[in-house]
Amino acid sequence: MSKDEALYPMPREGIGFEDMEEKAALAALAALAHETRLAVFRLLVTAGPSGLPAGDIAERVGVVASTLSFHLKELDRAGLLRSWRRQRQVFYAADFEGTRGLLTFLTRDCCQGRPEICGDLTRLAALPEPEEA
Repeated sequence: MSKDEALYPMPREGIGFEDMEEKAALAALAALAHETRLAVFRLLVTAGPSGLPAGDIAERVGVVASTLSFHLKELDRAGLLRSWRRQRQVFYAADFEGTRGLLTFLTRDCCQGRPEICGDLTRLAALPEPEEA
């Protein structure tokens, strides 16, 4: 029995499973598996698409700027946030497309093809990204 057969005993026709997608999901999960990064990510999800300046994030999470910079870089590498410069400030926001991709990856084969068991989870993963405020 191959590794895939052990992980996916049901036929996987039409799933479009790709190794790179799995690696991206692993990177995102690893990035979220740290207390500070999880707190930053949840804060940015709450802030919405307009995001927050780095200084506000550091203050609200209670970390110094250099530590925050490291954690923001890890979340960015994992595809879970985006950043942009507005004058002298750098803003960060959750990357809802990347987050949706992770949720879709995790729930794609949910409940052996019976999405009603997952409730709104699969529907929420498919919602379009909210418009910027």
